Amino acid sequence: MSTPRVAVVTGSNKGIGFAVVRALCKQFTGDVYITARDVGRGQAAVQSLKSEGLNPLFHQLDITDLTSIRTLRDFLKERYGGIDVLINNAGIAFKVHDTTPFGIQAEVTLRTNFFATRDICNEILPIVKPGGRVVNVSSIAGSMALKQCSPELQARFRSDDITEEELVRLMERFVEEAKSGVHTQRGWPNWGYGVSKTGLTVLSRIQARMLQKERPQDGILLNACCPGWVRTDMAGPKATKSPDEGAVTPVYLALLPPGADGPHGEFVSEKQVQAW
Repeated sequence: MSTPRVAVVTGSNKGIGFAVVRALCKQFTGDVYITARDVGRGQAAVQSLKSEGLNPLFHQLDITDLTSIRTLRDFLKERYGGIDVLINNAGIAFKVHDTTPFGIQAEVTLRTNFFATRDICNEILPIVKPGGRVVNVSSIAGSMALKQCSPELQARFRSDDITEEELVRLMERFVEEAKSGVHTQRGWPNWGYGVSKTGLTVLSRIQARMLQKERPQDGILLNACCPGWVRTDMAGPKATKSPDEGAVTPVYLALLPPGADGPHGEFVSEKQVQAW
């Protein structure tokens, strides 16, 4: 009996991630996993979609916990021999009026949106099967924050030779300078969430280059995307898109047809490649 294909969506018990799972259950041929830190919430999300006649599965995942990531990785290797679709959706944002000191906000936001997502990629990318699709849910906020960086930082973030090590150092530097209160003097915007998504988009570009170099025959496509301004707990009720509308671009990239040679290493919004 052949092994079924498998798709995993991080942070998918609610919001955009939940809507992505709903769409994949309808369009992807294979098993689709909801993941969540909290088992109860994840299982409730599964039951909610089952009541719609869909059939998602659940696996616990806390992307800030390396042991949790590796448990998922080992499960996917054993059960499926790898993974076909990975959508890195899990992320956090502080509310605009949150009084938490900016340095702490920067540290907490980057820990999840950049460093934890990087950990997932480092553990899971090696088991992505040929023809696989990887989608990092970034944000137009990353592009906006990039434009607010100093010319020197912009040049590095846009360069085609920036390494993952250099990017990590830059993200660590932002956190340290934010905690010291000198980040704006050092060329950074006053925007932890925006910088975290700048980092994630650049990371995606680096990962795509690496896949092209190390696995050129495997046809894996990896992109970052912006789902748009979506009515979620994070963005609030005034946002212009429903979660199902926000899921459109991530799902489009996850389901790029077999044999497609692009987009790859791009930042995509409204199903269109955007300038970076």
